[in-house]
Amino acid sequence: MLLFKLRAVLPRVVTAAVVAFALTACTPTLDWREVRPAGSGALLLMPCKPSLQSRAVPLANKKVQMSLWSCDAGGQTWALAHADMGEPGKVNAALVDLQTAAAANIGAVDVKPLPLQIPGVTPYTASQRVQWRGQLPDGRPVRAQLAVFARGSVVFQATMMGETLSAEGAETFFAALRPAP
Repeated sequence: MLLFKLRAVLPRVVTAAVVAFALTACTPTLDWREVRPAGSGALLLMPCKPSLQSRAVPLANKKVQMSLWSCDAGGQTWALAHADMGEPGKVNAALVDLQTAAAANIGAVDVKPLPLQIPGVTPYTASQRVQWRGQLPDGRPVRAQLAVFARGSVVFQATMMGETLSAEGAETFFAALRPAP
C-alpha cells in the first residue's frame, strides 16, 4: 500500500523539485544593468546597483575631486572611478598614478596586460588594462582587473576585484565601457 501511494505522489514531488531548481537556476547572481554615472560622461554595464562615494585625491601633482561608483555582486566588487584633470597635459601622469595606487593597495604581483578597446576614448599612452593578484589589508587573497583610460581631460579607472574573477563577468564589464552619447 505504501509503495502504491509513493508511486502516485512521486511524479508530483519530482516535478515540484525540477520547477524549484529551474526557478533557482534562473535567479541571476549578476543582474546586469546599464549605468550612466552622473557627471562621468560614461556608459557601462554593472551587475548590481552602484552607490556613489566622492573625495579629493592627489593625481599628477594636483588635488582633484574623484567620484567612485561601486557595488558588490557574485563575490566581486565592480567599480568605475572618474575625475576631471582640467588639462590634457596631466592625463597620462594621472592614469599612471591611478594604476600605481591600485597596485600598491593590494601589493599586486603577476601583472598581466590585457587588451583594452574602448571606442570613443582619447588615445593616451598610459591607457591600459591589466590583471593581477595580491592581498587585501586583512590578508585575504584577491585578484583584480583594472582599466585606466581617458576621454579628453577626464580620467577613468574601471575595476573588477574578488577572490576569484569570472571571465564572463570581466568580459561583459570591460567590453561595455564607452563614452555616453
